[in-house]
Amino acid sequence: MILDDLVESTKKRIADEKSNNNIQEIIDKFLKSKMGFIGEVKHASPSKGEIVKDFPYIQIAKEYSNAGIDAISVLTEPTYFQGKLEYLSDIAKNVDVPVLRKDFVIDPYMIYQAKFAGAKIILLIVSILTPEKLKQFQNLANELDLAAIVEVHSTEELQIALDSGARIIGVNNRNLKDFTVDLNNSLKLRPLVPSQIPFIAESGIKTVEDIKLLKAANINEVLIGETFMKAEDKSLIIREFKEA
Repeated sequence: MILDDLVESTKKRIADEKSNNNIQEIIDKFLKSKMGFIGEVKHASPSKGEIVKDFPYIQIAKEYSNAGIDAISVLTEPTYFQGKLEYLSDIAKNVDVPVLRKDFVIDPYMIYQAKFAGAKIILLIVSILTPEKLKQFQNLANELDLAAIVEVHSTEELQIALDSGARIIGVNNRNLKDFTVDLNNSLKLRPLVPSQIPFIAESGIKTVEDIKLLKAANINEVLIGETFMKAEDKSLIIREFKEA
């Protein structure tokens, strides 16, 4: 029967899609011996306002990808970051590296949206979720074969993330309450995360010296937005940071 054939075909298609979007592959990618880089595509932020006037987001993403970036973070929050979900879906169609939906995920619907738009990674922020929702959202991400970066800012939030079974930890060096930035936040929390869990330092990374400092602390990945966005030659600055 045609229905049976359709079911079997769908099973194969889903299996193929899941094998192409394997969470463990992303984890392994983030754990490689050399420090990795996540380039962020964003137009504005609450702390800086408009970061760039011209915003050829697909071109920017291609520059990142051609420069050997490991993943691309795309802001989809519209009110304060001037983001759009279509930025993510357009970028996902034009690059081969994993794309992260950077947003304030508070509802399962947003996770389904991310999957449908082509994201392979989502961000879950401990400070805006209950421990129960954090676990629920990670389980849903796993079911959809999405990797989840669980973002923390403090020792207390880190413990909640680890207790929830987080497989990737992101430490935001920016305090979301007052927007102050301190790279020491990543340095302080790094020893508290098991080595088999990728550790990503986010925000406030501006110089080669910053990269050297974080690399010496065994940070696996860095997520860089404003510094890359403002660079006239993105390939050059990425190369300099990778060679640091």
